[in-house]
Amino acid sequence: MKNQQKWWVGIVLLVVLALALAACGGGTNTPTEEAAPTEAAAEEEAPVEEPAAEEPAAEEPAAVDGKTTLGLWTHSAGNPNELGVIEQWVADFNAQSEQFEVVIESFPQESYNDSVAAASVAGSLPCIIDLDGPTVSNFAWSGYVQPLPITEAELDEMGILDNDIGRYNGEIYSVGQFDVALLVYARKSILDQYGIRIPTIGEPWTLDEFQAALDTLKDSGEFEYAFDVNAGYTGEWWPYAYSPWLQSFGGDLINRDTYLDAEGALNGPEAAAWAEWFQSLFTEGYVPATPADDQGFLQGRIPLWYTGSWSAQAVLDQYGDDALFLPPPDFGNGPVIGAGSWQMGVTTNCPEDATPGAFEFVLSTLTPENIAFMSEATGLIPTSLAAADLTEDYAEGGPFRSFFDMAEAFALVRPETPGYLTISSQFEQAGLSIRDGGNIQDGLDDAVDSIEQDIEDNSGYGFGN
Repeated sequence: MKNQQKWWVGIVLLVVLALALAACGGGTNTPTEEAAPTEAAAEEEAPVEEPAAEEPAAEEPAAVDGKTTLGLWTHSAGNPNELGVIEQWVADFNAQSEQFEVVIESFPQESYNDSVAAASVAGSLPCIIDLDGPTVSNFAWSGYVQPLPITEAELDEMGILDNDIGRYNGEIYSVGQFDVALLVYARKSILDQYGIRIPTIGEPWTLDEFQAALDTLKDSGEFEYAFDVNAGYTGEWWPYAYSPWLQSFGGDLINRDTYLDAEGALNGPEAAAWAEWFQSLFTEGYVPATPADDQGFLQGRIPLWYTGSWSAQAVLDQYGDDALFLPPPDFGNGPVIGAGSWQMGVTTNCPEDATPGAFEFVLSTLTPENIAFMSEATGLIPTSLAAADLTEDYAEGGPFRSFFDMAEAFALVRPETPGYLTISSQFEQAGLSIRDGGNIQDGLDDAVDSIEQDIEDNSGYGFGN
């Protein structure tokens, strides 16, 4: 493992840089936290060149006024609403604990990833860090975070959504307090005008229905395009947004029974069927391949928009009661949406006498009241039903309740493997080629070959041992 960790230093850094977001967009034209506080995945950056690994200053836990201090690093410096909630959690914990004192260091999101990556390499991480859902398994495999002292049964009893639990190889390493959902935005007046059924969570559009709706809207001649899928975004947006469609067709990014190969999952007949349909969206003029912006729906130029719940307030402000928040279509194997946002974990750098306090703090953030507090302050989806019921927007009958229901019913986490970086980048490459008219089978086969070579190079990432 030691040799693997040394080899993996650069990859860990790239994973963090590439995947640090909120359930998920990334790269060009992606919404930022400042514009709309949303899931980490929606805020991801495209991979950048690896910087020098300079050791940041990290506070070592020490006795202060009879208490052991616990460092906590967060990416939320640029999001005052989110940071304010974390500060209140810390203040409450510190007031109640006789033994531990949590000390926050907040970073702007654009520099947080560099600091965490460098500190991981240098062995100077604080006790508590927040990290993006897709990176958790990498940190666990690399030995930088440790399992939390909580069981699946206990989290289930608490009602924490399964898609907001960070796992690796059967163990729990992190838990999140918020998420976002992917959905289709529409206008009731437009669907009624063209006789298109309004789908529900219980009865989403089928592939045939959805295709007929696209045909109707395209053939009307009233719109620039029938559908906007943010295809100009780059980076993590591609697997976050489009692999759920692949999964609804019956394929996947990897074989999840073993996490040791992608053959058949990413290049089998189901994946090819997804790719053919996906390519047709662009080649047949239903969807803009490289839109100039993501305002087509809000400006009335495009009648359907596939994006995240981070845009809900803007849609509601623009269209009021005419706005519809619709589930994604069922392409044959049930609707699927991406999942997994920022979560909290405890590092292996935390001294033995401080670790119980770090565990205690992380688990204290999972009460319904604390989760609801985060949702009320930021607009993000709460990660338990009990918490949702304490909020105005996500309680039964609230304007955003459908987002919680979709996250609960349809969300699927991105593959929980340290090799996710390669999976993500290869799927994006294949998707871009497919979008631009490339050979479908060649693109999928190439992605499978690269993913499986990476797994082999890293001895299976600990799976199957």
